[in-house]
Order: sequence, then structure tokens, then C-alpha cells
Amino acid sequence: MDEQGRARRPGGRSARVRAAVHQAVTDLVSERGYGNFTVGEIAARAGVADTSLYRRWGNLQALLSDVLLTRLNAQAPMPDTGSLAGDLRTYAAIVAREVTGPDGLAVVRLTIALSGEGQQGLQARDELLADRTRQLQAMLDRARDRGEDPPDALEVLDHLLAPIYMRVLFGAGPLTPDYLDGLVDRLLA
Repeated sequence: MDEQGRARRPGGRSARVRAAVHQAVTDLVSERGYGNFTVGEIAARAGVADTSLYRRWGNLQALLSDVLLTRLNAQAPMPDTGSLAGDLRTYAAIVAREVTGPDGLAVVRLTIALSGEGQQGLQARDELLADRTRQLQAMLDRARDRGEDPPDALEVLDHLLAPIYMRVLFGAGPLTPDYLDGLVDRLLA
């Protein structure tokens, strides 16, 4: 129920507005880069009032953080293949597909840009990292429960995700299946 006692409808207007706002943010980051648009421009592109954005998210950094977390969680879910090597290979392929997709570079740039946006930006970045680390840890805990000896979550970030993001940011080469498998092999060695 909402504040007026009305039943909330999943997938209703609220979900459509959120999706439109998220797409507007992603499009604006792709077109102009971070910091080159306002909440008003996001609202106009999404077809909503800017007061709606402030009421729902409070500030631009909170909105951007929500966009990032939603994208990462929806498009790069933690796989469960039955083995750590399988999980990591599948996860690497998902992340590579996502960051090289139409909005991938914009999402990566947005993540980096948040770090330079004062205390609120740092908090958004830290929340994003903490959320992703919790998800990675759940995958690693499943492996440990199966009797495998997984690395820690920070090693996965350092040796699997960081090289993927660096290649995309600097155009340092394609993210081929062989390259991704090599990252996993080195991580697990």
C-alpha cells in the first residue's frame, strides 16, 4: 500500500517511470558523458517532472547509483553452474557482453565518475562495490560449500573484473572467450 492506502501494482506506472528515467540517464551519459546533463534534462527525456526524480531519489548521485546497481544486478547476475570455474567463466562472459553492449561503456564511465563527486558520489560508489562484493561472496561461499577452494572476492575483482573493465576503457583489445578463460585460469591457479 502507498501513503494514500492504494495497493501498489508491480510493473505499473512506477515501474515504467523508473525504467524511463534509467534509460534517460544511460542515454545522456552515452551522448554527453557524465556531468554534462541536469536532473531537469533527465526528467524531460523520461517524460516526468523533475520534482518526481527528487522525491524518489533525493539527488543526482542517488539516482545514478540506483541506475548502476539495477543495471549490474539485472544484466550481470551471479551464475550457479555447479562449479567455481564454470561460475567464473559464465560470469566473465556475462560481464564482457554487458560492458561491450550498447550502454556498457556509459555504465562503466558513470561508475568511475561517481567516485569524483564528493562524499555522496563516494558513498554511491562504495554501496555499488559493497553490493557487488556481497554477490560475488555468495558465489564463492557456494563453491566453498561444495568443497572447492575459492579465492576471496577482492581477488575476483582484481584478477577478473579489473582487466575486463580496463580493456574496455582503454580499447586495449577484444574480450574474446580465450582471453576471458585465461583470466579465470590465472585466478584459480
